[in-house]
Amino acid sequence: MTSTAPFGARLDDVVVQFGKNRRMLANGTVVKDEASTALDGATVTIRPGTITGVLGRNGAGKTTMLSLLAAFTRPTGGTVVVGPEGAEEDPWENSWITSGTQLVRESGDLINDDKVSTSLKYYADMRPDWSAETAERLLDVFEVDLRKKPSALSRGKRSAVGATIGLATRAPLTIFDEVYLGMDAPTRYAFYDELLADYAAHPRTILLSSHLVEEVERLFEDVMVIDGGRVLLAESADQMRARGFSLTGAKDAVGRLAEGRRVLHRQQLGATVQVTLEGALDDDELAAASAAGVEVGAVPVQDLFVRLTDPRGVPS
Repeated sequence: MTSTAPFGARLDDVVVQFGKNRRMLANGTVVKDEASTALDGATVTIRPGTITGVLGRNGAGKTTMLSLLAAFTRPTGGTVVVGPEGAEEDPWENSWITSGTQLVRESGDLINDDKVSTSLKYYADMRPDWSAETAERLLDVFEVDLRKKPSALSRGKRSAVGATIGLATRAPLTIFDEVYLGMDAPTRYAFYDELLADYAAHPRTILLSSHLVEEVERLFEDVMVIDGGRVLLAESADQMRARGFSLTGAKDAVGRLAEGRRVLHRQQLGATVQVTLEGALDDDELAAASAAGVEVGAVPVQDLFVRLTDPRGVPS
């Protein structure tokens, strides 16, 4: 067990802007560049002691949010607090909170000009719940040579070292930001299995940011979707799965059943239409669908995420 209770987190109306500055042109005129907005009024509560999937398209604000939680950056506006339930604090320049928070990025944040073992020693000294046995075992599983410098490792091996550090720290808040993208499929699946096993044995809060949603959604207890710098939804994975369903069948029959509902996606092949709809069917509607020969299907988290954040809207 970790020595500290799992950390939760809360963001209230958080704004993060980058790049706002004044500069002088060659003619001596001073101009002010407009800031780019990474987060725009983001509000969310992250439950302690859960595995939460953090989903968003490129540029949605995922990495910025995770950096805020790890005190890598500060909000332009709003508040961020992190910590055990009832004892959350601002993480910025807060050694107690940051010592219990581990953000792992794809690069692994390793010391490039020294052996991998040196990076492990650095994290062991920084993290009070560090498990040397876990680190040694995982690096053996991932076939990483401790004597090599990170710069001599492949992208996949570097990612494996980062994943190992994230698990071995056993931090009350552990954040994986696309750390597994460099790994091949067998290594990714080994990482997922190791994560679940270590989470069960040593409960803490884990955030997983990934574009490989289909692979990792089985791990999620909660899901957060970020879209355009705002939190579109934050709920249990089961609640998200219940947000939508699909209908497949004859065009007219599907059209009648879909009437009055928000269509998230539509495609047609010949006389057969498939639509993804928001919400759920009641018993009478299920019976009507069966009688009309329309197939009702579940929608995976990945498909719902894609449809809910599709900027193109629904095809006609």
